[in-house]
Amino acid sequence: MRTRPLKVALLGCGVVGSEVARIMTTHADDLAARIGAPVELAGVAVRRTGKEREGIDPALVTTDATALVKRGDIDVVVEVIGGIEPARTLITTAFEHGASVVSANKALLAQDGAALHAAAEANGKDLYYEAAVAGAIPLIRPLRESLAGDKVNRVLGIVNGTTNFILDKMDSTGAGYQEALDEATALGYAEADPTADVEGFDAAAKAAILAGIAFHTRVRLDDVYREGMAEVTAADFRSATEMGCTIKLLAICERSKDGTSVTARVHPAMIPLSHPLASVRGAYNAVFVESDAAGQLMFYGPGAGGSPTASAVLGDLVAVCRNRLNGATGPGESAYADLTVSPMGDVVTRYHISLDVADKPGVLAQVATVFAEHGVSIDTVRQQGKDGEASLVVVTHRASDASLSGTVEALRKLDTVRGVASIMRVEGE
Repeated sequence: MRTRPLKVALLGCGVVGSEVARIMTTHADDLAARIGAPVELAGVAVRRTGKEREGIDPALVTTDATALVKRGDIDVVVEVIGGIEPARTLITTAFEHGASVVSANKALLAQDGAALHAAAEANGKDLYYEAAVAGAIPLIRPLRESLAGDKVNRVLGIVNGTTNFILDKMDSTGAGYQEALDEATALGYAEADPTADVEGFDAAAKAAILAGIAFHTRVRLDDVYREGMAEVTAADFRSATEMGCTIKLLAICERSKDGTSVTARVHPAMIPLSHPLASVRGAYNAVFVESDAAGQLMFYGPGAGGSPTASAVLGDLVAVCRNRLNGATGPGESAYADLTVSPMGDVVTRYHISLDVADKPGVLAQVATVFAEHGVSIDTVRQQGKDGEASLVVVTHRASDASLSGTVEALRKLDTVRGVASIMRVEGE
C-alpha cells in the first residue's frame, strides 16, 4: 500500500458534506485498504466559518473555495454545494489544477454536463456523479458500465422521494394534496419551498442525466418535458383505484421504436398495481430499466438524505482514487449515438380523461365522434349522471400527445361538455 495519502477537498459541509467527512474519518482504515492508499481530508470550503463542525479540524475549514481547488496538491474535489454557480467554475478550475471531481450536482450536470465532461477529458481527469441521481441507489455506474454492451430502450422511475411520499399518502389515506404536502414538510421530507420537487424540476434534471447515459445522446434539462403534481386530486386516485392503478410522478426516458430518436419527460401518471413501481412507498426511489439483452431490471432504495447520498459519494471517491493511483481515468461522456430528442407531442401513450358533461342523450356519441375525428381510439368509457350533470371517464388506446391535445381542444368546444376535470397518462403497460 502507498503510504503517501491522496488529498481530498470537500466543497460544502451541509447534510451530505458533513456525512462524507464523517465517513472518511470513521472508515479511514477500510477506505485506505480498498483504495490502496490513505485518503486525507485536506480542506473543507463553507460559506461561513465559526460554526462548530463535529469531527472536522477547524484548521481545515475555509471560505475561499477557489483557493482550495487551486492548491495543486489536491487529488480529488468532492462538490456537494449544488446550484450552477459557483459550482461550475469551481469544478472546471479543479480540473485545470490537476484534480478529479466527484459531484452530486444534478442541476449542473443536467444543464452543462457536456461542457464539464469536455473539461475533464481535456485535463485527463475523472468526473463521477453517482450521487446526482437517486441517492444511494447504484444507477449511474450500472447504466454507464454494466450495461455498456447492451441496448437500453426505456428507463422508467420514481426519482424524487418527496413527491412519492406525498402521492403515497394521498393514495393510502385519501388525503388531499395540500394536506399530504403539509405532513411531508412537518416530517422533513419536503423543503420549506417545495417547488423544485412538486413541480418536477428535480426529477427532470435526473431524467436528463439518465437519458443521456442510457441512450448515448446529449440530453439537456431543456429537452425534458416537465409537468408538476399539484393538480393531482383525491378524485384522480379514486379513478386510478377503479382501474386497478395508483398514481406516481414518473421520470420516463424512451428510445423510439425505429431507434432514431429519444424522449425524456416527467409527469404524474397512472401505473397498474401489478407493475413493480406501484409498490414503492414513502420517500423511497426506484428505477425500472428495460434493455434488449438484460431484459427488465429494477433498482430500489433510499433516494435522498445525508447518509444515503454520502454512500454514493464515497463509492465514487473510492473509484476515482483507484484510477488516480493507476494513472488512469474511468469512462467519460458517451454521446456517439447523437439521436434526435423528440418533443412531447410525439410521445405515444394511453390517457385517462375525466369530463364533466350534460346528463342527456347523445352526449357519449358526440364525445366519441370527436375522439374518432382526431384518430384517437377509445378503450373504455364510464358514465355516471345525476340531476342533469354527469361525469364521463374515457380511457384511450395508445395515442400521441399531439393528437390527444387536439382532441381535448375540440371537446372543450362542445356545448354538452361543461369542462375537462382531469387528464392523466397511463404508463407501465
